[in-house]
Amino acid sequence: INAEYMGKSGKTDFAAEATKRSDCSSYKSGGDLGSFGRGEMQRPFEEATYALAVGGISDIVDTDSGVHIILRTA
Repeated sequence: INAEYMGKSGKTDFAAEATKRSDCSSYKSGGDLGSFGRGEMQRPFEEATYALAVGGISDIVDTDSGVHIILRTA
């Protein structure tokens, strides 16, 4: 999510942006995929997710399913 979409505070509502911009069925839940463990997601997605601290947002992650921006919530 680039600066074009951020408000004056420099922050954006990740769930609202995911709902508007995602072409994944997770858009219905603000991009929330729920809990998952190791080995359940494509390797680049999993590696990016587990490399983040809780509350961290990834750079663009490219997988066979498309491109992703990940917000780690747990």
